[in-house]
Amino acid sequence: MSVTNRFDQRPSSSGVLPYGPGWRRIVRGQADNALRMVVVAVLLGLLLMIIVAKPVFSQGVSLVKVDVAVVAKGLRVSKLLGSSVTNDKNDKVGTLDDVIIDRDRNLFAVLQVGGFLGINTHLVAVPYQNLVVDETGKKIELPGASRDELKKLTEFKYPSS
Repeated sequence: MSVTNRFDQRPSSSGVLPYGPGWRRIVRGQADNALRMVVVAVLLGLLLMIIVAKPVFSQGVSLVKVDVAVVAKGLRVSKLLGSSVTNDKNDKVGTLDDVIIDRDRNLFAVLQVGGFLGINTHLVAVPYQNLVVDETGKKIELPGASRDELKKLTEFKYPSS
């Protein structure tokens, strides 16, 4: 008497296949039914997505109307850069090197203090609102400042990019 695995296709000692004569057809039929069910489920899912689908609207940007006449009377930073900064005694305390906007949208003025032609200068950052700029943009004042006091401030360094 020979013992065979039940999945072997070889006949047992009695000469009969363990599943009977049509077992392959039954297994193939079950696989076909499973495949049909998967296809029907996918098609129903797609149909459901089409039926339930909602239109996608783009996000609108809320624009604010600006009075361009007011903006035109403002000061251009590009025209202010390089201007002398004086104190309330009309002593030159530095030069406006840059204007920086931080992540919280606060403005800072970067001033060059001391040095000559950019050599041995000390850069400091002060809040922009501390500056008093005349209507023409020709005179920039930092009231109460002196070169010595500005040089005592922490030196500002531009991040290397």
